[in-house]
Amino acid sequence: MIHPLAYTHPEAKIGASVSIDPFSFIGKNVEIGEGTTIAANVTILEGSRIGKNCKIFSGAVIGAIPQDLKFRGEESLAIIGDNTTIRECVTVNRGTASKGKTIVGNNCLIMAYCHIAHDSIVGNNVIIGNSTQLAGEVEIDDFAILSAAILVHQFTRIGSHVMIQGGSKINKDVPPYITAGREPLSYAGLNAIGLRRRGFSSETINAIQETYRLVYLSKLNTSDALEKINAEIPESSERDEIVRFISESQRGIIKDYIGG
Repeated sequence: MIHPLAYTHPEAKIGASVSIDPFSFIGKNVEIGEGTTIAANVTILEGSRIGKNCKIFSGAVIGAIPQDLKFRGEESLAIIGDNTTIRECVTVNRGTASKGKTIVGNNCLIMAYCHIAHDSIVGNNVIIGNSTQLAGEVEIDDFAILSAAILVHQFTRIGSHVMIQGGSKINKDVPPYITAGREPLSYAGLNAIGLRRRGFSSETINAIQETYRLVYLSKLNTSDALEKINAEIPESSERDEIVRFISESQRGIIKDYIGG
């Protein structure tokens, strides 16, 4: 199902039932999993690994070399997981010596004109809205939703199950399970609707909310808040994830909104 006007390098590994439309370019050292469809005018360059049953739309460029002056031509990868959709004109650069790979996980939707820079790691079931731009070595955990036209600073981490307002500028880490918005980007409550849709119980949601009350609304400093959480909030995987995320944050987490 490879159109005669598409180019595929003879060393590329193309799985069964892959469809490649005219004027697409598949380079050397590329692997494409079975059932994937590649529209016209897609460019998939050396070091790309595309999973099964993906959909890649026109104008997308996967595996271009990093836009990083430290890059010296080392071998690296751009990895797209299974069942992921890459819409029009998305660019996913491959990694550098720092991590060696850029990863987009399974079941993701990356909307048109997004950029995912070198060594970024996007988890599973992530949605990234139109024209959102990720700088190098950004990490986005599972089930996060980033709305359109967001700018994400390098080395920033975004937790699981978050919802972030369109047009935001992210230069601090965003902890899991919350919504974030305003300028500067701030805590705006739990992503309660998203959590309910994903099967979280009311009891679990209430426990997460109480955890963040101590982080953002108690006027405690961060380390005192974490100590109080460990002492007062019943142990759970969600509590432990929040504590671990905040404790490990290198850039510091976003703050509560103060203003009119």
